[in-house]
Amino acid sequence: MENFTFYSPTKFVFGKETEKQAGSLVREFGGTKVLLHFGGSSAEKSGLLGKIRASLKDAGLTVIELGGVHPNPLDTLVYEGIEICKKNGIDFILAVGGGSVIDSAKAIAIGACYDGDFWDFYSGKGLPTKAIPVGTVLTIAAAGSEGSGDSVITKKEGMEKRATTGECIRPRFSILNPALTQTLPAYQTACGATDIMAHVCERYFTNTKHVETTDRLCEAVLLAMIYETPKVIANANDYEARANIMWAGMVAHNNIIGVGREQDWNSHDIEHELSGLYDCAHGAGLAVIMPAWMEFVYKHDIMRFAQFATRVWGCKMDYAEPEATAREGIRCFRTFLHSIGMPINFAELGAKEADIPVLVKKFGIGDGRTGGFVHLSSEDVAEIYRIAAKARL
Repeated sequence: MENFTFYSPTKFVFGKETEKQAGSLVREFGGTKVLLHFGGSSAEKSGLLGKIRASLKDAGLTVIELGGVHPNPLDTLVYEGIEICKKNGIDFILAVGGGSVIDSAKAIAIGACYDGDFWDFYSGKGLPTKAIPVGTVLTIAAAGSEGSGDSVITKKEGMEKRATTGECIRPRFSILNPALTQTLPAYQTACGATDIMAHVCERYFTNTKHVETTDRLCEAVLLAMIYETPKVIANANDYEARANIMWAGMVAHNNIIGVGREQDWNSHDIEHELSGLYDCAHGAGLAVIMPAWMEFVYKHDIMRFAQFATRVWGCKMDYAEPEATAREGIRCFRTFLHSIGMPINFAELGAKEADIPVLVKKFGIGDGRTGGFVHLSSEDVAEIYRIAAKARL
């Protein structure tokens, strides 16, 4: 196990009707002038925004609203939010929605405390160190942004999807009411579940030895997702299953399961080009890319993939031919994703194999290499896209 520092100061308020505490929580963390940031009409129609507004009013807070966040949030709305914050002296941002809304709020929080272009932090020119405090009211279990210091934004010009990270954008508090996710369509629920499982896999496939504790934590989260996800696909109102999935989404990405071990993140980076180019759901893109990545890299550590197969998917270990066990685990993963309604290849996702050169160019590593578990070249990335394009059960 590698040395590590783990610091996760977010206050989580979990359970039914906890959104009514939004105003008091903003006050607790020093907010007086609040930017209420949200997505489309669903939060309004459900009555959630009305409850949030009432809570903020009861707490005596000044509120300015900025809606309109879409999946794969764009820099254009971030710039608008930054201007609002600077003009009105906003001292707290409350994100009401899923990962896209939270990521957009984090980008605004960074930009409002920076004299330059906030995109500097997403284009790799530096890491953010100062931001307006952010709180969240989560409406979809997926991205884990409610507990992480990460944010992903798409630049409209060129449709480049990039990420940044910093402790300053880790939410001060997050309200997690699983009942708020019960209105989600099955497809969106499945996309979220896929993203959660991918967050675990990016940490699970590691070159670091002697990490049994975090291995077992990763496996436990995956097993919970395998058990609970079909329940909510069959019955959207299964509160207890929703609750377990919502907490799994946070655990999967606040890094408690990733400490002390090398991580990868190639699958996420490769997928970002798909959702950037085609504006597909991130989870759907991951369902296509992650098994393809596994097929490309599994020979790097056959026994780790065999462990994944036996411990997570219940495959029987073939000691004479462990490679067969490793491949069976990958097949089980892809089959599970397909069973919950996820695409498994380019055609089902709406991507085009002819666009692979464009995707690789946008990925942008040139002759360099990227990733932790296996370092990939541009040609390696192209091959993963080709595997994903033609994947079958």
